[in-house]
Parts: sequence; C-alpha cells; structure tokens
Amino acid sequence: MSQRLQLEPLHPVSRPRSGLYVHVPFCARKCDYCAFYSHEPDSATLGRYVDALILETDRIERDFQPDTIFFGGGTPSLLPPKSWERIGKVFSDRGWTSATEWTVECNPATLSRDKARVLKEIGVNRISMGVQSMDEDLLERLGRIHTRSSVFQSYDLLRSSGFERINLDLMFAIPGQTMERWKSTIDEIIQLQPEHFACYEVIYEEDTPLFQQLQAGEVDEVEEEVAAEMYEIWLEAMDQGGWIQYEIANFARDRDGVRRAPESGVPEGACRHNIHYWMGSEYHALGPSACGFVNGVRTRNISNTEVYCRTVLDAGGSPIDGEDVLPPLSRAGEIAAFGLRMNTGWNFDVYRQRTGFDFEMLWKEEMERLEAGRLGVRGTNTFRLTRRGMRFADAIGERFLVDQALSR
Repeated sequence: MSQRLQLEPLHPVSRPRSGLYVHVPFCARKCDYCAFYSHEPDSATLGRYVDALILETDRIERDFQPDTIFFGGGTPSLLPPKSWERIGKVFSDRGWTSATEWTVECNPATLSRDKARVLKEIGVNRISMGVQSMDEDLLERLGRIHTRSSVFQSYDLLRSSGFERINLDLMFAIPGQTMERWKSTIDEIIQLQPEHFACYEVIYEEDTPLFQQLQAGEVDEVEEEVAAEMYEIWLEAMDQGGWIQYEIANFARDRDGVRRAPESGVPEGACRHNIHYWMGSEYHALGPSACGFVNGVRTRNISNTEVYCRTVLDAGGSPIDGEDVLPPLSRAGEIAAFGLRMNTGWNFDVYRQRTGFDFEMLWKEEMERLEAGRLGVRGTNTFRLTRRGMRFADAIGERFLVDQALSR
C-alpha cells in the first residue's frame, strides 16, 4: 500500500441499494466437498426454521427494500411448496418481491413441477442449479444425490415453468476427473444454453470428507498444470459459445447478442446479487450461519439450526452470534480485492463512492507491480486484472488486504 497514513476516507461514501441473503441449512445429504453449514432436516425442525425465519424478518428495518434476494444453502429447494408460499406472503407484505432479482439455489433431485410453479408465482425470477458434473462416477465421488438425467429433466421443468434466467454450477479438477471427462461434461452442458454458468475449481476445505480422503491417500488431487488446462478449455468453450466472463468463475450472456469489452460493463445475464458482494455493497442476512454487512458492521448468525430457532422463537432474542466493525481502511482493502475478481476491475470514481478512498493514491505501488508482471492493466480511470492475472486473483487480492491493527 502506497499511503499507510491515510486511515480515514477523504470523500463521502455512498450506500447503494443492497441485497438480502437467506441461508437454508438443509441438505438431503451433505456433499463431500462442502464446508458450508448444512445438515439433514426433519419435518419438525424444517417447520420451526420457517417460523423463525419469518419472525427474524422483523429485525430488518421496515423501510428496507432489497435490490436482490438470494436463497442459498444448503439446498433451498428442499423446502416444500407450502413453506415457499408462506415465505412469499411475508416478503410480499414487506414489499421485497419487487426486488430486481430473486435467486433460489436448487439441486436437480429436489425439484418438482409444483415447487417450480410456486417459486415462479411468489416472484423468484432466477434459479441457480448445482450440476457440478455430468459424469455419474464423479457425481458419486462428490457425494451428490442427483443423476445426469435429472439435470436434463429439471432444466426442462424450469423452462416449461417460465424461468428465463437459469444458472448452472459446474466443478473441475475433481479427483478422478480426466481431461476427456471434463470435455465431455462441457460438450453436454453447453447444449442446454442457460443464461449463466458458474464454474469452480475443487477446493479441499478442512473438516470435509473430501479433505480427509485426500489426507488418507484415498483420492489423488488433480495436478495444477492439468487444472489450469481445464480452466483454459472452459474459457475457450465459453468464448466460442457466447458466454462472457465477468468474474473469475462466472459467465453470462447478453440478451442483445452484443459482446462487450471487459472494461465496459457486465453482461445482462450476470448475477446481480453476487455483484453486490464484489463491489462492496451492503447486504442483510437471515437464517442460521448467515452473514450480513450493514452500516459498516459485519454480522454472523448462530451456526446451529436448533439454537437459532430456540433463540428467535422461544426466547424472542436476536440470532446474531458475532459482530465485526472493520476500520475504513481495512474495508477499503477488502473491497479492492473483491472488485478485482471481476473483469471490469475498478473504476476509480466508483471505488471512491463506495469506500471514500482514492484507488490511485492508495494502491499506486500495487498497480505498478501488477502492470510490470503483466497481471494488471491501467486504463484512463480504471484498473483491472489481465486474463493471466485473473487466474491468480486470490493471491493478488491478498496484496490489497490491510491488517486491522495497522488501519486503526
């Protein structure tokens, strides 16, 4: 960082419209790679969860109007239609169903025509479906409960139910995944022609079965060179198919068919909720383990569904289990790192509006080093990573993080 002494913002900070994240902690079976808080449900716990979630909405100020809503998990599509109808009624009464984008994550094995109909009726307009692979053996390796045939069935069901914005999640560098298997999945999945793809490299998170299998020598990690080649093959397939990369792992289409240069904007089909995260906007959060960021305070809810329900329903208390107040400079560094995950990078005026700091002044030395290494590109009023830099965005982002002790 080029100016350690600038601890406070020099400019006013704007508060753009924010998002709402809702965590649904239920899974029919926890995937071997997943480190998110989730567990198998029973009918009693599921009902109490919905009761508590609805009651928790009262914590949020009455004039809050989310720009985006995102139900993640876990597997939100495990909730039955009646539960979705209850949630939709409460959200409608609060005026939240006027959100520009309302996304629900789904597992292909947990969708039904009735459930899809109810989701559409209450205002959900975007579905994110976890496919991960079209290879049956690899799906089993990951601990997924769906089959390749259920992917096609669920996709057709969503289309026939009127959903015009669908995202499909994929994973690469799965243990046992060869280049041939990866290419086969790509060939099959792009035939569905969704508006959006998200594609992630497998990460071995501690305290997951997949990590334990790796440590025990039961699976072999895909070599870095092979994983890098898989990523390049995916980028080429996206480019040829008309999907535009707008973030490291996210690709979307423009409905008008016009391809835009990386620095000029994101495609129409981009996930607007995730852009809130990457661009430093605020977001409220509901549900067990859900994290929010409002008025400079990061909150996290209780990561235990039973305790969460008991706290909200029986004790009438707040489910917030912890709060962090980031110093302005630390938050500015965090926002800088996340924003560089996007192909657009940072417009200096937008960064100033979001943080109160000058990107050019604060990160001059970092920009120069990245340009010298052909990892970054400086524009007239912008800075972004190159295609090569995007591959190392996580490591690059660490250069922008500021120790809280140094920023006070």
